Amino acid sequence: MAARILLVDDDVELAGLLRDYLSREGFEVDAVHEGPAGLERARAGDHAIVILDVMLPGMNGLDVLRALRATSAVPVLMLTARGDDVDRIVGLEMGADDYLPKPFNPRELAARVRAIQRRAEAATRTPRSREVLSAGDLSLDVGARVVRRGGDEVTLTSVEFSLLELLLRTPGKIVTRESIAEQVLGRRFSPFDRSVDVHVSNLRKKLGPGAGGRERIKTVRGAGYLLAEDER
Repeated sequence: MAARILLVDDDVELAGLLRDYLSREGFEVDAVHEGPAGLERARAGDHAIVILDVMLPGMNGLDVLRALRATSAVPVLMLTARGDDVDRIVGLEMGADDYLPKPFNPRELAARVRAIQRRAEAATRTPRSREVLSAGDLSLDVGARVVRRGGDEVTLTSVEFSLLELLLRTPGKIVTRESIAEQVLGRRFSPFDRSVDVHVSNLRKKLGPGAGGRERIKTVRGAGYLLAEDER
């Protein structure tokens, strides 16, 4: 079944081109060109993915994302101006699943959308596996896609869930940024891409410190990240 996408971009010509391209790639695309209208449509829950530009009339994309995340976990791909790292990082910190700087190749956009779609479908798929991964007071139910810390459920985005699952499967071992980009984000890693680091930072904040205030996810400079061995 084709995923229904909401495209929110004030560039009418670009939106038309993207709608035509994504339609040929098998997606259903609705386009709106103002922030308030985009928020209203996104909140309606009729779309599987939202592609959201930062620069919008009436309400900028970051404000739309902030308001949307108060009530909805719909996957969001942000479109940002090339070189505007602040908007990208803020968008990821606010719960965007991924971003793509303009100008971009439509094939890259389609690839990012498909990666988001795969994660979203995994999150809603009927549970099959009853595998539970654990580390210290953390538990992750693979099939039900539920994470608990000390018995309390922790709400994670689909990216954060997949990231934690990857780390829990390799406790005490370094997971490179390249592996995280490929296995979690579904794309190749770029050394100028901060998205992996921001998703790790968001996950750390949600999980909080481990026993004795120890850091659960350690940074290995120049290599990647690992789930601390004393958390097993």
